[in-house]
Amino acid sequence: MNLSIRNWLLIVISVFLLWQSVFTVDQTEQVIITQFGKPVGEPITDPGLHFKIPFTQQINSFDKRYLAWDGPMVEMSTKDKTYVQVDTFARWRITQPMQYYLRLRDERSAQSRLEDILGSETRTAIARHELIEVVRSDKDRKPLQDESLGPLTGEDTIGVLRPIRVGRAAIEKDVFDAAAPKLAEFGIELLDVRFKRINYNHQVLERIHQRMISERLQIAQRFRSEGEGEAARINGTRDRDLNEIESTAYKRVQEIQGEADAKATEIYAKAYGQKSESAEFYKFLKSMETYRKVIDGDATIVLSTNSDLFGLLKRVEQKNR
Repeated sequence: MNLSIRNWLLIVISVFLLWQSVFTVDQTEQVIITQFGKPVGEPITDPGLHFKIPFTQQINSFDKRYLAWDGPMVEMSTKDKTYVQVDTFARWRITQPMQYYLRLRDERSAQSRLEDILGSETRTAIARHELIEVVRSDKDRKPLQDESLGPLTGEDTIGVLRPIRVGRAAIEKDVFDAAAPKLAEFGIELLDVRFKRINYNHQVLERIHQRMISERLQIAQRFRSEGEGEAARINGTRDRDLNEIESTAYKRVQEIQGEADAKATEIYAKAYGQKSESAEFYKFLKSMETYRKVIDGDATIVLSTNSDLFGLLKRVEQKNR
């Protein structure tokens, strides 16, 4: 009975020692074995079953996959003294696990070092370039224009983008080139760096809004000017057409009146030219018409004895007697 217990105890101890001596490495891991805090041997990067000395040796595993660093939103100044808030992210991986372990120990320390280096290089790169270079990436970008605005030519700056020499993509590459060698000292390979978001400072936003308002006002003034010019042209054309129509109508009226007067004169001439009495009667009627137009009820007339009107009135008076 005692022998059986001893055997079982030996088996349990052996299994426990074996369990403490054997470990597995996953495909996504790389392992460094340390003994009393110091690395022993080379890093283990091959997946599978591996052995270590139980109790005295410890396993330190690190990820072999691509890792993310997402930096905080940091406010910084551009070359033209414009404050922007830059949100940066990066991708990295551990390529030298022994160096990584000796310098950083764990991922938390690595993230902190990434934030220090990438944040510093980002500030330096942003400070070397103007705002237009930071927010633009395509040198050949053409602005979208409303078709109703028509062509923008001459000295008009509405919808015109300032040219850039570098651009955001080149600035990101500068950050990458400056930070990669520094991170390599820690066994880290920097894979990529990007600006996730660039926000304007409140004061910058106010200036941008004022610029947008100014451009909209310029467009509105342009439309008003074009409308006023078109209205003046239409009014001028209308007045010219009205004057032409009135002139043509007046000319036609005068022609018709002239033709009517000529026809009436011809009729009068035929009617009163047949006899001397008729001519005398015509002369009398025309004189009466003239007197009716000239003399009204309140008129005072001084006539000489030699005037035709006086003679006519005298004859009328004699007949009435």
